[in-house]
Amino acid sequence: MEEGSKVSSRAWSGTDRGYAFAALGDHGPVSDDVDGVRAESVWDYPRPPIVVPSPERVVIEVDGQLVADTRRSLRVLETSHPPVYYVPAEAITPGLLTPVSGTTWCEFKGSASYFDVACSSGRVVPRAAWHYPQPSAGYEALVDHVAFYPGRMDLCTVDDETVVAQPGDFYGGWITSRVTGPFKGVPGSRGW
Repeated sequence: MEEGSKVSSRAWSGTDRGYAFAALGDHGPVSDDVDGVRAESVWDYPRPPIVVPSPERVVIEVDGQLVADTRRSLRVLETSHPPVYYVPAEAITPGLLTPVSGTTWCEFKGSASYFDVACSSGRVVPRAAWHYPQPSAGYEALVDHVAFYPGRMDLCTVDDETVVAQPGDFYGGWITSRVTGPFKGVPGSRGW
């Protein structure tokens, strides 16, 4: 191994926790304690992603209007991505979501459909949310749940902490102090 290299000589042996990141240079797993709680590294998340229930309080607002408030969200955790929070449809203020045309395809979760968020003030936030009406096998828990792009909402919080949107304009991850990156979406991360 060259002097100054950040990858150990046993990087591909599987005995080093960072083995999967040897080809990624210096953006392997990083974990820190945040207020006595061990932060999650997105580099410890699996691929394919997993869906896990979350008891955290998730609040979403736009244009001064409550969009959702729940402690029954689902988090999708995938390598290199901050968690995406999916809120149950019944936690969303009725009448705010308007289905729009067009879909995208996720190799794991299947076909996603999108919504505009139409506020009572008349403001419309285009393609601000999405869902998987018929998700692929293994992701059935996402039925009747909706994810929101935090960067398109005025406020998204997790346990009263304001969320920072995942970099880029395609991904919908929610960054809090309890998750560490670097995160896919920054310039140069397309191949991660």
